[in-house]
Amino acid sequence: LEWDQETYMPPGGVQSRAEQMATLSRLAHVKFTSDEVGRLLDQLEDEVAKLPFDSDEASLVRVTRRDYDEATKLPPDLISEIAHAGSMAQPVWQKARREANFSLFVPYLEKNVELNRRIADAIGYDERPYDALINRSEPGMTTAQLEGIFAELKRAIVPLAADIARHADAVDDRVLYRGFDPDLQLAYALGLVKRLGYDLERGRQDISTHPFSTAFGPGDVRITTRVSRDFFNECLFGSIHESGHAMYNQGMGQNIDRTPLWGGASPGVHESQSRFWENLVGRSLPFWRHFFPSLVATFPEPLRGVDEEAFYRAVNRSYPSLIRVEADEVTYNMHVLLRFELENEMLEGTLKAKDLPEAWNSRFKSYLGLNVPNDREGALQDIHWSYVSFGIFPGYTIGNLISAQLMEKIRTEIPDLEAQIDKGQFAALLGWLRKNVHRHGRKFTPNELLERATGKTLSAAPWIAYVQKKFGALYGLQEARKAAP
Repeated sequence: LEWDQETYMPPGGVQSRAEQMATLSRLAHVKFTSDEVGRLLDQLEDEVAKLPFDSDEASLVRVTRRDYDEATKLPPDLISEIAHAGSMAQPVWQKARREANFSLFVPYLEKNVELNRRIADAIGYDERPYDALINRSEPGMTTAQLEGIFAELKRAIVPLAADIARHADAVDDRVLYRGFDPDLQLAYALGLVKRLGYDLERGRQDISTHPFSTAFGPGDVRITTRVSRDFFNECLFGSIHESGHAMYNQGMGQNIDRTPLWGGASPGVHESQSRFWENLVGRSLPFWRHFFPSLVATFPEPLRGVDEEAFYRAVNRSYPSLIRVEADEVTYNMHVLLRFELENEMLEGTLKAKDLPEAWNSRFKSYLGLNVPNDREGALQDIHWSYVSFGIFPGYTIGNLISAQLMEKIRTEIPDLEAQIDKGQFAALLGWLRKNVHRHGRKFTPNELLERATGKTLSAAPWIAYVQKKFGALYGLQEARKAAP
């Protein structure tokens, strides 16, 4: 129903769909939070007490208990309100975004802020209301930990972005704006993600306002994208990004199908898979050494006179961007920091929903040096606040960090990885992710999963080293420093 609402549902279906979602969410919540489920969990905890921590049975009981304890704190009426509010707000957000008119969306955002506060209060927290929401999406994470991560990233990003800005002419991306046939873009993107490992026997691609992936089970995992004739990156990298999510869902073990263990370990872990394929693979030079000839065959006119090296540099150009989903790897996390801070302020009551555009624009100027021209390219650009989903945005940064940690480990276990990518061979890479990430579903928390896969807990260091090396080379920063007086 959610997929249909974002793709093909007619505008007149909004009210009915909101009521349907509210009813279904309430019924599912009531059934799951019943006393009978609690009694069964009590019984099962005794039965699995001596089983290994990572066994399917022990994991199923442990994760279901975590879900049950949280769910029983949320009244059924609140669950119904949340589903109804999201279904009602999303089409208004779409209209407000089209018209670049934030005032249309204000009443719905006010309602969603109120609902997020009620969720935090119901779950409970020791220090900050955001703690309840972030722990709900990223188990084990706190607001204070996030603030520390963002502070470390900011210390690395700000000087790197400043160095890049001083050498901006080193990378030319004008080729991306030469005009690429939208239908050919969609077909090329779908063929490419199939090559990566997205199984079209169990998936499909459609168009939506905001690209997303949704899974109805391992046999039906769908992606959407959006396409622009005048900007190449939007469609292809949107499709690669969403196929990363989809391959995660398609790779979950049959042993956990139709259980509470089926699904991503967290939004951050899910995002690590999409960012892994989009950036660490899809924006690498070996990747374009392989795919560029077929791209030229598909788009001969826009790519006339361009070689693979120039195209690789173009898709990696770093510059401050208004739009998060179009941001480069260096500045992307600053977009997330801004949203993290604004969510906290709205939740704690220091920022009113109606004042969000002003706060957004001021913070954006401070962090990225850009003036926001309108609400469409400012506070209305993301779909997330049309749902009751505070605490989700930090997952994008967590995903970036996890993706770099995973790649660091993969390079030690697949030493010829670049040569394989150069040949268009992705089976070993996908197989490693299947074994170490995908198949486990929700069996482990993000840090448990990361420790099992890499031997280390979450760290910003591998991502910082990755962007400093990659963009230092792209922009000749090492040479510039040597030449400086």
